[in-house]
Amino acid sequence: MKRILKKKSQCCGCGACKAVCPGRAIVMATDSEGFSYPKVNKKACIDCGRCEAVCPINYHHKHEMTEKRIYLGTQAKDDRVRFSSSSGGVFPILARYILSCGGVIFGATMDFNGVVYHKDIQSVEEIGPLQKSKYVQSEMADCFEKIGNYLKSGRKVLFAGTPCQCQAVKQYIGKKDDKLLLVDLVCYGVASPEVWKKYIGELEKKYHGKVSDFCFRDKREKDNGHTVSMKIDGKEHAYSMDQDIFCKLYFRNCIIRPSCYSCRFCTPERESDMTIGDFWGIEKIKPDMNDGMGTSLVILHSKNACNIWEEVKDNFYFFPCKREDALQPRLCSSTPCSKRRWGFFMLNKLLPIGVTHKLMRK
Repeated sequence: MKRILKKKSQCCGCGACKAVCPGRAIVMATDSEGFSYPKVNKKACIDCGRCEAVCPINYHHKHEMTEKRIYLGTQAKDDRVRFSSSSGGVFPILARYILSCGGVIFGATMDFNGVVYHKDIQSVEEIGPLQKSKYVQSEMADCFEKIGNYLKSGRKVLFAGTPCQCQAVKQYIGKKDDKLLLVDLVCYGVASPEVWKKYIGELEKKYHGKVSDFCFRDKREKDNGHTVSMKIDGKEHAYSMDQDIFCKLYFRNCIIRPSCYSCRFCTPERESDMTIGDFWGIEKIKPDMNDGMGTSLVILHSKNACNIWEEVKDNFYFFPCKREDALQPRLCSSTPCSKRRWGFFMLNKLLPIGVTHKLMRK
């Protein structure tokens, strides 16, 4: 039996190996940093090789740069949709369309016991919690099996997640299925779930209450979502992102999963159907769309995505652009690892996050 985990930089924690294992020989175990990795029960393993075949990190495909991909800058025409989204409001409009076709949506949500996880929804009223950015790694749980079952029953499925999660879903399903729409994100990296859970606990202690809502990308200041907001016992707190300790650690690359530092998906050439993210640099490409309320970059990779775009495009203001206009930093290279990362996780075992952050600044 080959080892499915040679080193931590080669595992994105998607859990596809666990989901595909016929002998239930794999569990996802959490390490000291709070990230999950596969652990194999050798006695239960039947050496079928499915875990290795489904792994999105093991899978290698030579992408070809092609003019067939379509690059767009987009904004939802409905300002309410755009305000409630991180960027230009693409995801909720796609979700509404798939639901109108009798489909199912899978996306990341968070509860306030400090857990971010993927769930399936089947009504427009449930879309809200799946919108907005969650910088924390999500649990995939039983999503793989559910997606497969929905597709077998003839229903459309939209799965939105990180590019490695989308690749994992694609390999788990195996054969091409136009009922499945894979929408991946321009991803900076995923933060430790344990650090996030600890941070929520420290916020509750500081403000003497229970966190009931948290937004990483609040647009109230029309600053392209550079405001953080939260509700604690019904009272709202909002401040600049650069004042939030968790965001500081995240964007200083201290609390990101090891595999994110060598991510092979940091390219516009992907195997999902569609890529969405912030259109950074819109002020240079299309200044009249730079209103501080968010513009989405959309990359259409497949015929399936192009067909669906034709169905929803009337909901957007949009313009076509060139590949070079669309090249955000995380479409060119992966996030670099901080030299202070190791020190943070050592101190985090002993001290509150706020104290650790102050010590690291010295």
